[in-house]
Amino acid sequence: MAERIITGFHAIEEKVLKAKDSGKAEGMRIVYSKPGPRVKKILAAAKEAGIPCSQSDDKSLDGMVQGLPETSRDHRGIVLCLSGEQAKTRNLVEFNEWLLAAGAKSEDERQVVVVLDSVTDPHNVGAIIRSCDQFGASLVVVPERRGAKDVENNEVIARSSAGSSAWVPVAVVSNLVRTVQQLKESGFWVYGADAGGSTLQDVQFANRTVIVMGSEGTGIARLLEEQCDQIVSIPTCGKIDSLNVSVAAGVLLYENYRQSLKK
Repeated sequence: MAERIITGFHAIEEKVLKAKDSGKAEGMRIVYSKPGPRVKKILAAAKEAGIPCSQSDDKSLDGMVQGLPETSRDHRGIVLCLSGEQAKTRNLVEFNEWLLAAGAKSEDERQVVVVLDSVTDPHNVGAIIRSCDQFGASLVVVPERRGAKDVENNEVIARSSAGSSAWVPVAVVSNLVRTVQQLKESGFWVYGADAGGSTLQDVQFANRTVIVMGSEGTGIARLLEEQCDQIVSIPTCGKIDSLNVSVAAGVLLYENYRQSLKK
């Protein structure tokens, strides 16, 4: 497996802290140029985690990030290199195993699953994962097709999530409709985000909640929408048609979290 390059202060810092907590730093190394305050903080954490660090120059770092998507090439003077087992994404989970563990938990325990249907922009996927981390979502489900490509190793997702993609469990499935059916069989209540549904402030989320987000262009696929127990709409007052999908997901996740604080 080729060496994987991570850029972005948040993404690097989260990987380093995770290695520090787990004691597993093998296959990780950091290359930096001019150590500003933020870089020095990361280097200090890397030293504690046992991650080797070497100083180079910006020209060398430019070469290392050349193969990354354009939005990930702004290394800001530091890159994290992963090889071997470390190059594999650690937050990927097998859906059936996750569901078995979730089913064993108390029905009173809050569990939130976010299902992304045809959300192909990795920036949006990353931003949604970041909101999932902030508001305590349990799992993000993405399809093998009709989704952001190579979600396992997508650096744009990692960067847009501000490092949250290192923590939030993600399951890649072949059939979203069947996956949602399985969640319903395990006691989850399914809410689809779309226009013309119940107004958000009138919705009372269940302890076991699935939030389905569709693409900004076509919305939720018909067969998947038929699996939803309730359609939820976010009231707005703007002049354009709708919210960005990542913003809408953040609003729904916040409201779900807010309601959980009152239970």
